[in-house]
Amino acid sequence: MSAVFKLIPTTQKYDWGKVGLSSKVAQYAAACQLPGFTLEEDAPYAELWMGTHHSSPSCLLDSPSQEKLSDYLAAHPELLGSRVIERFRSEGAAEGNLPFLFKILAIEKALSIQTHPDKEMALRLHNERPDVYKDANHKPEMALALTPFQAMCGFLPLARIADYIVDTHEFAALIPQAIREQFLSIASSDDSTGPAEKKALKDLFTAVMTAQEAVFKPELEKLVARYQSGGAKASEKEVVELALRLNSQFPGDIGVFCAFILNHLVLKPGEAIFLAAGEPHAYVSGDIAECMATSDNVIRAGLTPKLRDVPNLVAGLTYNSANASKHLVEPRAFDSASHSMLYDPPIPEFSVVRAAVPAGETEIHPPVDGPSIAIVTSGKGSIAWGSSDELQLSEGVVFFIGAGHEVRLAAGGEGEFVIHRAFVEAK
Repeated sequence: MSAVFKLIPTTQKYDWGKVGLSSKVAQYAAACQLPGFTLEEDAPYAELWMGTHHSSPSCLLDSPSQEKLSDYLAAHPELLGSRVIERFRSEGAAEGNLPFLFKILAIEKALSIQTHPDKEMALRLHNERPDVYKDANHKPEMALALTPFQAMCGFLPLARIADYIVDTHEFAALIPQAIREQFLSIASSDDSTGPAEKKALKDLFTAVMTAQEAVFKPELEKLVARYQSGGAKASEKEVVELALRLNSQFPGDIGVFCAFILNHLVLKPGEAIFLAAGEPHAYVSGDIAECMATSDNVIRAGLTPKLRDVPNLVAGLTYNSANASKHLVEPRAFDSASHSMLYDPPIPEFSVVRAAVPAGETEIHPPVDGPSIAIVTSGKGSIAWGSSDELQLSEGVVFFIGAGHEVRLAAGGEGEFVIHRAFVEAK
């Protein structure tokens, strides 16, 4: 039994994915000659899955029967570590299931306006609609930019939403007068977390997302025409490009108006955001490494041809409003490793390390008290462990690292060697 071994991840084609080799998903699959992968130049490659989720599990590359990772880990629990197995027993760790799911996403077309349920809500939805909500688990997630990445996430500060109500009459027209007046009366509150403030935000968001087509479609048409003709006000300049982009992808969709309610972020490579349960968001464009608790539950309400569940979405939100910076994850040094940064969100299921090793140099990662899955996102190199074990690695290769093993990453002689490593420890 080896402590480090290569995996076969799975690719997913969704309408919103980048097409052909413009997608990091397709680039990685092609670069590492992923078994079973044949590039379709006009296909949208949206996601690369790495983990044990039942919908699309990873397998061992060097297993003659392409054994599922979960089966192998169940037979070799020492690779998970006893503390992780005990801490995540209810998530199926004893059966070889990881508490996190690691992905690469390549986004050309905006994903839906969505949220993810907390554990209590996830269990209820799973029991009520197991065909739609297939997991009884929550799904907090972190997105780490590989290329410039745009997203909408979390509610804007109340005062900023109020500015749009005053200045953007097409947006204000969707909100009944009593709700509008209630919101404007509390928008300057010093405490946006108070019950009155949260109720006002919930009432406003619900009014917008449940507006009738006969109301919002004509207003959206007027908004788009005004922006296209150069009639945007100075106070609207931050939202013009986003609103036009969303409408071009989803013409006449109520989700376009979320541009006036949610924060808009543009991240540079290496920057990250964390989204807890109950936070509204929509990824707009770019390539990311994404890690989440093992779940595929998504509650959608706009910018999607898929099932919309507005009642459960508005019921499950936290209604926290804040500047976009609230969602940023500030990395810190990973132990004493000089070229590795740790992204550690406030949840137990996962953390992510980004290692960027300069050409010809070596980086040591200390033992982690739990399992890891990693992918080479740039360059070539090797990983060594124990006294003499070593694997050669290149772009797109996905590999597993067992609990309790120090590893040594050596970059090749040309260019930076970059890996993204997701792991869990039972803290």
